[in-house]
Amino acid sequence: ANKLKVHDHSGIVYDEVDPLTAPLGAYNKLVIAPGIVTGSTAPSVGRLSVGAKSPLTKGIKEANAGGRTPHKLARAGVKAMIIEDQPSDKDAWYNIIVKHNDVQIVQANEYKGMGAYELIGKLWNDNKPGIMGSGIAGQQGLAGAGIFGNNPENTDPGRYAGRGGLGAVLGSKNVIAIVTDDRDGSVIKAVDEEKFKVGARKLRDALTGHAVTGDDGGLQNYGTNVLMNIINEAGGLPTKNWTSGYYEGARKISGEATHELVDMMKEKFGDASTGEYAHACNPGCVMKCSNAVPYEADGKLHVSPLEYETSWALGANCGIDDHSAVSTMNRLCNDLGLDTIEAGNAIAVAMDGGVIPFGDTAAAIDLLKQVGKGTAMGKIIGSGALTTGNVFGVSRVAHVKGQSLPAYDPRTIKGIGVTYATNPMGGDHTAGYTIAAEILGIKGEVTDPRDLNKADLSRAFQETTAFIDSSGYCLFTAFAILDVDSGFEGMVETVGAMVGKEYELGDVTALGRDVLTKELTFNADAGLSKEHDRLPEFFYKEPIAPHNVTFDVTDEELDKVHNK
Repeated sequence: ANKLKVHDHSGIVYDEVDPLTAPLGAYNKLVIAPGIVTGSTAPSVGRLSVGAKSPLTKGIKEANAGGRTPHKLARAGVKAMIIEDQPSDKDAWYNIIVKHNDVQIVQANEYKGMGAYELIGKLWNDNKPGIMGSGIAGQQGLAGAGIFGNNPENTDPGRYAGRGGLGAVLGSKNVIAIVTDDRDGSVIKAVDEEKFKVGARKLRDALTGHAVTGDDGGLQNYGTNVLMNIINEAGGLPTKNWTSGYYEGARKISGEATHELVDMMKEKFGDASTGEYAHACNPGCVMKCSNAVPYEADGKLHVSPLEYETSWALGANCGIDDHSAVSTMNRLCNDLGLDTIEAGNAIAVAMDGGVIPFGDTAAAIDLLKQVGKGTAMGKIIGSGALTTGNVFGVSRVAHVKGQSLPAYDPRTIKGIGVTYATNPMGGDHTAGYTIAAEILGIKGEVTDPRDLNKADLSRAFQETTAFIDSSGYCLFTAFAILDVDSGFEGMVETVGAMVGKEYELGDVTALGRDVLTKELTFNADAGLSKEHDRLPEFFYKEPIAPHNVTFDVTDEELDKVHNK
């Protein structure tokens, strides 16, 4: 561990992948890195970074996930896994079995085309492995495919490194699943154990004591979907393919609605109901923002998790306010290997193009089922929103660099628009989550979401995020560490103790900047210029209700983010 660089996942892609290579060709490489602190006993660590050249953006891509695999990979002794080349026999499909000091590649054609729920059930055994895979969509090479991962209970494949089409990259290697067994491994130890313990304690105290991340806080009660009503009231909830910022049905598909459903099923079915909030997406998480949504008929598991981005993409953005229908579409995406953000935007674009009506739940569900059937329509939807728009002649497609935008309208919340435009990953909120400052506030102060000078804010969040992603900590730790100085100190101390270095708080931005510089250089060499760091035209021309605003941040301000 003391030989690691903080930027391993992006650094490997930068060092080893030709920026001009075909994303689904033999020379692209998929990098799976557990993070520096993953596998340890630190609180709310246990994330996994997956990187490659993206089929959607044609640039570098990092996607992040929890679940069983991250800790298990780290404890099996894997600091990074690189999957490269392609088999000469295109009809031969494989599973990769990872154990402590051992990796096996075994032919597994019998699993090809199998839904992810059935697949994780068949691959599960007494050793309780981590399981991740390409899914049906990834095996078809569809750019809307994510990489699924099983949850701690192995009841759902819903822990996704979802964005950027990385499931298609894994599928292009003819890999169905990666199964990780850490039974002969061990918990990761720090170089300086005492310093690590002190830092971990500071971070734990900050997380558990914070109103958002803490015990009985917003995330535990309502999950990430605590944001549905908040963003809706701010007028920034994209509705019916980004034509409004307010959705009358938002309450019905919110985190509060999930909470009420879980309570109702527990009251009706008792312990037989498996619905849950305050659910941990990986062992050791103290924030517990995941959930398990029950069926109303019997209280058994419907899908896990139903998150804000998913509930928005498959719900409000499609004009659907049926909680059960949104959960069903979420489950379909999990089963097929689809990124819910990309899939929801694609369906909304299809609705805007007159393929099906807004609000038609049965037709929306059928579009997703077409992906599983491998029909022409399924391949269009599974290829993402921009492809869907091109096929059906729809110009209102919310994307940057080909990747769909998430659930915050940049006309209302300017800083997240700056992040969308300028981060190396394409339309991605997690690359610089300014929502923390613009909507929820830091240290009791809210940054005006409609202020136009957001280059410095977005840059700071992008740099800090690059560090957090590399460390293996969950991005949502940011809510607490930005409010509680000792929590930030604790995070930095644990990373330093793990690698045997004395990091200061100021080093975080420097380390994050190093990551971003490599990613931006890769993108430039791949042909992406500052002209690609812009939002689609309609954001500048079409005012959004209820505030009647456009995205009016200047190009000069956008260019300042990485050219300060």
